Amino acid sequence: MIKCSFCGKELPVGGGKLYAKKEGTVFYFCSNKCEKNQLVLKRKPVKTRWTEAHIKLKKTLLSAREKQEKETKKEQAK
Repeated sequence: MIKCSFCGKELPVGGGKLYAKKEGTVFYFCSNKCEKNQLVLKRKPVKTRWTEAHIKLKKTLLSAREKQEKETKKEQAK
């Protein structure tokens, strides 16, 4: 299955849009919303809250923060 180049949602076979640049880069989009955000507004998927890239980054940052908190609690208990 192909994933949307912006939000990361899986596209059904024959669904979505294909956008090819002159240089040969190919983008797949599930909706006009994703297409506009990437091509017209030039937004980064990591900075857009509703994308899978942002959610994945947020989870890794939260887990790293929790690990730091556990370590500081152990050090304070000593």
